[in-house]
Amino acid sequence: MKGGYQYYKVFGFNRRFKISERRPPPDVIKAFNLCTNGEPHMSPDHFQRFLIEFQGEEGVMVDQVKMIMDQVLHQLRPKFSVCCFTLDDFFNYLFFDHLNGPITSEVHHDMTAPLQHYFIYTGHNSYLTGNQLNSDCSEVPIIKALHKGVRVIELDLWPNGSKDGIDVLHGWTMTTPVTLEKCLKSIKEHAFVNSPYPVIITLEDHLTPNLQVKVAEMVTEIFEDMLYHPKAGDDDEFPSPEALKHHVLLSTKPPKEHLERINGNHEDNMPNLDRDMSQFLHIESDDETGDVGNEKHEQKTPPEYIQLIGIHAAKANKELKKALTVGSGKGKRLSLSEQALEKAASLYGTDLVRFTQKNILRVFPKGTRVTSTNFKPLLAWMHGAQMVASNMQGYGKSLWMMHGMFRSNGGCGYVKKPDFLMSRGPNNEVFDQKVALDVKKTLKVRVYMGDGWHMDFSHTHFDKYSPPDFYTKLYMVGVPADVAKKKTRVIKDDWIPIWDEEFTFPLRVPELALLKIVVRDHDVSEKDDFAGQTCLPVSELRTGIRAVPLHNKKGEKFESVKLLMRFVFE
Repeated sequence: MKGGYQYYKVFGFNRRFKISERRPPPDVIKAFNLCTNGEPHMSPDHFQRFLIEFQGEEGVMVDQVKMIMDQVLHQLRPKFSVCCFTLDDFFNYLFFDHLNGPITSEVHHDMTAPLQHYFIYTGHNSYLTGNQLNSDCSEVPIIKALHKGVRVIELDLWPNGSKDGIDVLHGWTMTTPVTLEKCLKSIKEHAFVNSPYPVIITLEDHLTPNLQVKVAEMVTEIFEDMLYHPKAGDDDEFPSPEALKHHVLLSTKPPKEHLERINGNHEDNMPNLDRDMSQFLHIESDDETGDVGNEKHEQKTPPEYIQLIGIHAAKANKELKKALTVGSGKGKRLSLSEQALEKAASLYGTDLVRFTQKNILRVFPKGTRVTSTNFKPLLAWMHGAQMVASNMQGYGKSLWMMHGMFRSNGGCGYVKKPDFLMSRGPNNEVFDQKVALDVKKTLKVRVYMGDGWHMDFSHTHFDKYSPPDFYTKLYMVGVPADVAKKKTRVIKDDWIPIWDEEFTFPLRVPELALLKIVVRDHDVSEKDDFAGQTCLPVSELRTGIRAVPLHNKKGEKFESVKLLMRFVFE
């Protein structure tokens, strides 16, 4: 942004404000001079030194360095002749978030562990376009979710008025339906646009057996080779995301007669977990609704439907502690409401962790969230819950945390759980977030400056009579002992605020910590205006001076708005 003046009308008169130029902060100038030994130009060798010594990018080769410099120079001045940076070129590079972003854009976690070893990006009532009571059902939000990297899609299946028609809708509400066929075809077309790792479709089944046959036929015909077919001789462990690449899995509650058959119809011979499942768990259903009519209770579920269930699911009834028993046999998926999770975490926290070491735990929003709001996901993640179901069509601070977690691992929708959530001590002890822990590492965050608002917003968007008064808030969210909040000073009347302030965050469990960043425009007489946000997984932060792109309230990235920040671990 070049210098000059900007005018605002106040009571018929023009009020003039000087426009600041974007200038490098002292740390950037110092880094440039140190790496160039005081010379006015930065060569590839100098730039390599910067990347290694200041940015912590060990192993970067000169050829890679030249490629980065070429990309930057081609964008700044296409007819450049020599591959070297001036100070301005170097400063501009630092704002290129696609080259100098705060986290890596590549998949780098081990993807060969069983599914229960991962946090999985999970949607709730994935077909809804708005609220939970009377919004339209559509394939469009499913497509949007898949494009964002969501890997678990929830569909509620209901019979419609025709003989063999199946609709997807939120039962016992005024939501308008969409056909199952349209949803399945959309999933097939868009499943792997963002990520090659498996898509899991959780079915909330309210169908009669003849319609379940129809579902089996439809799913088999639409997905063809994409569909995962569990085999009788499979291991007790779930398959890995790597083994399930480009596959679609179905997950729903197997019928009671199937559990009886596979366990010999003798309760005493049933594995502990299956016995607990049959006694204390009932059909997977967020809204606690039952089956349609009595026909389903009187007829057996067709085998062709049962054979397609890749992950058997259940839901805790009254005996919660017994439902969390880890028995022999294949792992299951258990669903808890957010209230049930809070109760379980309070009473049986370590049992939850043990359960999620073998099984998959899904947590869904309480039924009173009719406007499609979301609950804070950290409590579920602290106890190993793999599927924290969110209303992706909503927005708010809880969903920002979800976006932040799943920016990890290249945004592929699968994030490897920390080792401490999957391990046990010599006395069978597991991670307990209530136990006091020592500080493991300290994160230092320096907020240098921000830019881009003048390109993405009108000059009167924040204030009709003057340029904005920006400030930045930093929130550390994670285990209770790591929670903290910091704030920069307000920079008045400036589209390019320069704060140059540093903040320190001691962390006990950095593996589960998220750094939430929110910029606002200070307003004396009214509520401060929102000016951008992002949420970053601390364990994935790249050290050094980084460009941090900001997003709107819905999580959509602004075209130009960024912060320049530095991250250092001690």
